[in-house]
Amino acid sequence: MQDDIRDGLSGRELIAGGGITYDDFIILPGHIDFHHQEVELGVQVTRRIRLNLPFVSSPMDTVTEHKMAIGLACLGGIGVIHYNNSVDAQAEEVRKVKRFENGFITDPVVLGPDAQLADLDRIKERYGFSGIPITEDGTQRGRLIGIVTNRDIEFEPDRTRRLREVMTADLVTGRAGLTLKEANELLRRSKKGKLPIVDEQGRLVSLVSRRDLLKRRNFPETVKDPKQRLRVGAAVSTRDEDRERVTALVEAGVDLVVIDSAQGDSIYELRMLEWIKRSAPHIDVVAGNVVTRAQSLRLLDAGADALRIGMGPGSICTTQGTMAVGRAQATAVYQTASVARARGVPVIADGGISQIGHIAKALALGASAVMMGYMFAGTEESPGDYFYEGGVRLKRYRGMASLEAMAVGGDKRYQTRADDRKVKVAQGVAGSVLDKGPLNDYVPYLVQGLRQSLQDMGVKSVTALHAGLEDGSLRFEMRSLAAQIEGGVHGLHSYKDSGIGMRSG
Repeated sequence: MQDDIRDGLSGRELIAGGGITYDDFIILPGHIDFHHQEVELGVQVTRRIRLNLPFVSSPMDTVTEHKMAIGLACLGGIGVIHYNNSVDAQAEEVRKVKRFENGFITDPVVLGPDAQLADLDRIKERYGFSGIPITEDGTQRGRLIGIVTNRDIEFEPDRTRRLREVMTADLVTGRAGLTLKEANELLRRSKKGKLPIVDEQGRLVSLVSRRDLLKRRNFPETVKDPKQRLRVGAAVSTRDEDRERVTALVEAGVDLVVIDSAQGDSIYELRMLEWIKRSAPHIDVVAGNVVTRAQSLRLLDAGADALRIGMGPGSICTTQGTMAVGRAQATAVYQTASVARARGVPVIADGGISQIGHIAKALALGASAVMMGYMFAGTEESPGDYFYEGGVRLKRYRGMASLEAMAVGGDKRYQTRADDRKVKVAQGVAGSVLDKGPLNDYVPYLVQGLRQSLQDMGVKSVTALHAGLEDGSLRFEMRSLAAQIEGGVHGLHSYKDSGIGMRSG
């Protein structure tokens, strides 16, 4: 196509005007000659690890623990376990992901025989289910002695009754080692809703749920390692003491390590990066956070397998205002991706994503994947309990640089000494987000929207999107404030957002 008939700007021309955010520009449409379901969203998230979706969950203590990592890996992305915990606790979170077998619940909620029906009621209110295995000592690996389901208790008025009085002791169980297909067949024949899996000593190993089997029957996009275990990442700080953490994570089977630093261009991060690459060369390392080309090159020279891009754009981050340092995220993604691409290294856009369009724009500017905190906070798989405020169902969400998170270890991502920690300068806030429901509903919604976005651009894959950015065929245009208002909801007395993830209870 001749240059004189192309509207808009190339990526280079778009960014030349200065620091811009995702909302400052729009992508011009391309030609559509394919169905949106043909759009391929597979990407390299690091040099050696490929995902089927360009989604990475942020290592925040209100976003990613094993449930988020399992759910996201089953759907095609990857979760990064936070490190606001002990070394052993984080390593165990990784092991839970690695032990997970699609359809098998490896950490079922259990109760002991002396628990009351009221305890079961609280579990149902919190988790939404009431089919609970009963073990001899009330622990997950105790000897199984019964199970309590809805049919055992729904007409029982006395909620102080002990579970040993109402539980079903005549159990249908599966032996540890059976396949998911065999478990499914056992459930079908027994017509039960739950199938406990036990070892030779009768101790509970896992649980299979008919409902979960139906939900998990088809996960064609699951991301697995060569041993057919789910992929998972974990974060560490730049501090020397976290070398012990890295060692434990590697032993637990972690696939990638994210060096978590608010400003990643430091001698501390370079030392940690080089040490990991020497000590565990088979582990891919995501380095960052960085926002400039010079920062990126230093980390690339030190062996980074991917770069994490962003300094201050997150919804709960106040770095740019507090520190007066950072960069507008759209500009940061484009500039860092341009130098990383020349080395064959992916970049992960971290922060500033609050809608599907932002995901599409980050990818269009050269990111291979997006790391999301806000977007995954509030899902069923995120850590924490739901609560109601003004009739709206919410979950807590906090920045790792908030005073609340720093009090339990979040300040490890800053280059501070022990005596510095007496005075804490917050670079984030704590708040709450709306209930977004389960990942099984929420991620397909994001995927459908992203595929339709790439279809509108006229590209069939993220690879083609990046090629269009390189050759200038992907065109952009700046948006005035009036254009941004025009492009959103306006002129209405009131409206209801019908998007998924806006549940009010």
